[in-house]
Amino acid sequence: MRIINLIENTEGKAGCASAHGLSFYVETSGHKLLVDLGPSDETIKNAEKLGIDISQVDTVILSHGHYDHSGGIKAFSKINSSAVIYMQQSASDDHYADDGESAGSERYKYIGIDKDILNLPQVKIISGDYRIDDELELFTLRKRTHKLPFTNKRILKKENGKYVEDDFKHEQYLVIKNDGKSILMSGCAHNGIPNILDAYKDKYDSFPDAVISGFHLMKKEKYTKDEINELLKTGRELKKCPTMFYTCHCTGETAYKILRITMGDQIRYVHSGDEVKIEKWNKDKERKQVFMKWHKFFAWATVFCFVMTMITGYEKK
Repeated sequence: MRIINLIENTEGKAGCASAHGLSFYVETSGHKLLVDLGPSDETIKNAEKLGIDISQVDTVILSHGHYDHSGGIKAFSKINSSAVIYMQQSASDDHYADDGESAGSERYKYIGIDKDILNLPQVKIISGDYRIDDELELFTLRKRTHKLPFTNKRILKKENGKYVEDDFKHEQYLVIKNDGKSILMSGCAHNGIPNILDAYKDKYDSFPDAVISGFHLMKKEKYTKDEINELLKTGRELKKCPTMFYTCHCTGETAYKILRITMGDQIRYVHSGDEVKIEKWNKDKERKQVFMKWHKFFAWATVFCFVMTMITGYEKK
């Protein structure tokens, strides 16, 4: 199995554009697929630079109904009109971001998909969980066991002429089973990655080997003390899982660094154009690394004490 990022917020492989958005190319034994298509046709250009022939893609998963994940779909459809594009029914709702009173008349910014996408004959609208085949399966969230990430407060949808909080029913999650591994992929995890993992465990009675997703924790302003504590708490929750985490996009590099305080090497950051090499998380290996770190510390502390004893003893003589 191969998993390659086609576009993401941060610069990665030389020659690949970076932009606020997300797209992954995945090759399995039976499929060549895309998870999201980024904010624009830059995703297509990056695929060309990476030597990926998107005309051979057979499946596209739209993780949720936002422009930064769907912006490249129309350009893709001109190159590939046969790949099935799966999206949830509510992905076509009117989604907005609240930029605050200071934005004036431009306070509410449309962040939904281009409605022309709905006219593409290759689009398959689904509602709820959907099994594609033995390798690929989609599921949605029915209940939350944890609260939503604090960064979701500004994400809205328009209903009957009014702006209301988004319930994120348009979000879906892809499970890939291949090479003896189970990989969970999401776009932004607006519903909260701990909630999504709990839903996965309820459905499959296990944890995935790896999660690849943005965590929607990015902020333009500095994090408050309470927000930092919430990030640390999220890290502690994720660390309980026997899972490797590969994050990107809307997690943000600052939040990623905070998560690493509690998660260590159990979480990695994926940049634009990077290939994801799936590793199996080994808690025993982590314990051994911690033990060796402390072992070295005490060894050097012993040497230091011995040297200082020799020096002070020599000076007394």
